Amino acid sequence: MKFLKKTSSKKSLKYLFIVAVLVLLSCVIFFFAIYSRVFGPLPNKADLTEIKNEEASLVISSDDQIIGKFFAENRTNISFDEIPVHLKNALIATEDKRFFDHSGYDLQSYFRVFFKSILWGDSKGRGGSTLTQQLIKNLYGRQNYGFLSMPVNKIKEIIIAARIEELYSKDELLLLYLNSVPFGEDVYGVETASRRYFNKPARKLKTEESAVLVGLLKANTYFNPRLYPQHSLERRNMVLLLMEKEKYLTKTEADSLRKLPLHLNYENINSEAPAGYFVYQVRKKTLDILEDIKRKDGKEYDLKKDGLKIYTTLNMEVQQTTIEGIRKHLSNMQKVLDKELEYHNFKKQWYSKQAKKNENVKQEKKNIEVFDWSGIKTKKMTKTDSLWHYFKMLNASVLITNPKDGSVITWVGGNDFRKLPFDMILSHRQIASAFKPFLYATALENNFSPCTYLENTQKVYPEYDNWEPQNFDYSSTKDSTVAFWYALANSMNLPTVDLFFKTGQENLLNTCNKLHFPHTNDNSPSIALGTLDLSLYEVVRAYGSFANKGEMNEPVMINKITDAKGNILYQRKIKPTEKVFSEETCDRITAILEKAINQGTGTRIRYQYAFRSDLAGKTGTAQNYSNAWFFAYTPDLVIGTWVGASSPEVHFYSGNGSGSTLALPIAANVLQKIENNTRLNRKYLTSFSIPDSVYEELDCDPYHETGLKGFFNRLFHRNKSNNNNR
Repeated sequence: MKFLKKTSSKKSLKYLFIVAVLVLLSCVIFFFAIYSRVFGPLPNKADLTEIKNEEASLVISSDDQIIGKFFAENRTNISFDEIPVHLKNALIATEDKRFFDHSGYDLQSYFRVFFKSILWGDSKGRGGSTLTQQLIKNLYGRQNYGFLSMPVNKIKEIIIAARIEELYSKDELLLLYLNSVPFGEDVYGVETASRRYFNKPARKLKTEESAVLVGLLKANTYFNPRLYPQHSLERRNMVLLLMEKEKYLTKTEADSLRKLPLHLNYENINSEAPAGYFVYQVRKKTLDILEDIKRKDGKEYDLKKDGLKIYTTLNMEVQQTTIEGIRKHLSNMQKVLDKELEYHNFKKQWYSKQAKKNENVKQEKKNIEVFDWSGIKTKKMTKTDSLWHYFKMLNASVLITNPKDGSVITWVGGNDFRKLPFDMILSHRQIASAFKPFLYATALENNFSPCTYLENTQKVYPEYDNWEPQNFDYSSTKDSTVAFWYALANSMNLPTVDLFFKTGQENLLNTCNKLHFPHTNDNSPSIALGTLDLSLYEVVRAYGSFANKGEMNEPVMINKITDAKGNILYQRKIKPTEKVFSEETCDRITAILEKAINQGTGTRIRYQYAFRSDLAGKTGTAQNYSNAWFFAYTPDLVIGTWVGASSPEVHFYSGNGSGSTLALPIAANVLQKIENNTRLNRKYLTSFSIPDSVYEELDCDPYHETGLKGFFNRLFHRNKSNNNNR
């Protein structure tokens, strides 16, 4: 029996040995099959030396803020010097504590995973992949090989990790890892993650903030600090504990940091899009520029992958101020408009029309995400409700430029780029009285003077379909004429029509051509009162010629474009300006439009907003209050604002829809903030350099009486003047 047992044991050992040898041989064959590329290609050393992470192109404001990104993967690469020591320590302590001791793979970790996680069933045990292997996974991904997927991918990662460790230093591998690893929310790399969750560059991260980001790597969604702050806090504290165990932190330091609350400063520029309309225009212009630029290897630049930096003219500080001003003002004015629409049964009539159009469509209330003045909100409404929500909504657009070189300072194309992407700055709407300065400037160019007197009599024009223009306040005078300067400063219609006929349509259309306004065949004198459809872009550009002594500049958005290494690919060149008006004409128009601000249609900016700096400006109110405009300028700034609904059908029924009430306050708020900021004040609110003689030219009576009464008044006035002169 003993002999039989010994024989049986020997056979068992022999079989086990044979099985072990076969298993080992199979593993070796399996390994060499993978190594020999039976399961697909492996990057060689030449491939590994050319590793380059795709990198988002950045749009940067003139005050050095990132305002937009173009990417396939949302990543911004940084240098090793920009990574804080505590971030490296947190990563190594948490993900690979023997990182500096292994050669890309860690056999000790594999044994730990095998015995602790697989044999003992400890689900909390850490994985066996090194940071180098994780880097390989981030760079090359994993393929599907059916039930062999896990072993094939793991062995591939070991082989590539061993190769890459021969080519790169440990510091270089850490940098590659931190620039490539995903942090959730389509964010790649620690720099982008730092800006997303803490609104700061990675180099400025605090220890506890680094711990939050490293904690995210275990599960991007579950430990997302915005979505699940408690999960993130617990994971952060675990990272701090591991840092303490590895002697990167003292117990006192770790305990102190674990007591801190989770402080986020979350910012998602691609979601919130504070400069979305502007960034969209920059993208189009950048693509045009890149068409003429090639890389050294002859290939075209890829805006989504090559990490370009686009330096723009936009001032984000002024942009944010403008957005805040719009929302504050229009949230109040929207309530006023809603009441007027209700009172005049417009809403009821609109819903009735929609009901007839959709009488067979079932109206169910659903949760719909819409823009509201307090932000993006989810509201329970029918499809018709959502249509009405946007149909009756007031929209605003604001464009601010520097007239001296055309630099765009602020570009707000609408209420919210995410929900309402149509850019109102480029939309053509009836320009109304904001057009008048161009007629008056044309007259000055044709030998009129600020003290030319114009008729203020209401007339019917049979040759123009019995057209009968009126002044805004319905006033008119038969026995007196109105001074040129006064008529413009107070935006009077009847004298403006008289000036149109005296100046001549051909001269006015010639001015419109010089200003690059859209061509028109309209022969009606109503053009003088602003019946042309113009865009905010076109009119701000035109007002810039007044501010810049007659020289007009095309608005410019991009100053410079560099590649990822900082090499300049494009540098803005100063383009020649276009001479539209004489300097004398611009001085006269500016002096008159200063009066419009100080004592005419724009006085609200003085008495309500207490704005003190030099300013010339003009309001505009279209028929039925369908469009409200306000334009103002200094020698270094032109601001234009438009407010209206998406359709002219929706409008105020009272003076609440006038340019001075609806559009002016938005500009006033921006100008007031600039005036109260010493740095911006000095830069943009410069004084006019107009000779005193120009102001003296405006020193004539607003009204000039005609007929016998006027003759005797002038006679006695002249005698009185002569006596005084003596």
